[in-house]
Amino acid sequence: MIELLEKFWNNPAMKKSISLFFVLWILSLSVLAIPHYEKYPKTPVQQYSDEILDFYSVNSAYGEFSNFALFPLVIDGVEWATSEHYYQAHKYDDPSLMEWVRSAPTPFEAAKRGRDKNFPKRNDWEERKDYFMTVAVVEKFRSYPELALLLKLTGKARLFEHTKNDCYWGDCGDRTGKNKLGLLLEEIRAGL
Repeated sequence: MIELLEKFWNNPAMKKSISLFFVLWILSLSVLAIPHYEKYPKTPVQQYSDEILDFYSVNSAYGEFSNFALFPLVIDGVEWATSEHYYQAHKYDDPSLMEWVRSAPTPFEAAKRGRDKNFPKRNDWEERKDYFMTVAVVEKFRSYPELALLLKLTGKARLFEHTKNDCYWGDCGDRTGKNKLGLLLEEIRAGL
């Protein structure tokens, strides 16, 4: 029996098939534990062939790329419900305000709390906001191999957070925005 298994395993085609099977099996198990897929549709893991990929809503294809997608993170030993929670909380340097944002029940509420005009933002926010976004998004794709695979399978497509609601992280809805989130995802993809 051992000889048969060794012969089977030493066949490169079979080894590749088995390896792919186990990777897909492990990925399918990990999807079960992700809150996002309990509430929102899963984008099929397949090669993307168009030149442009628009994402924004968590309800749509590639909604996993949104910071509002429900992929919990642990950064510096602290649990964050989403990358949006992490980003918005770091607009403040007061620990009680950061915790107030971190404890928001939804990413929408975290964004609302992070934008609250009644509380002063950290003095260096404009200089550091890209850093905090990078930390959150890199950790999200590092923590969830199925997201990294989904991102990798976008190939060389230009990625756009396609919304008129944001001209810095998004594309202003008409491609005139800075699209910093789309560019960050392309940079992460290049490193995969």
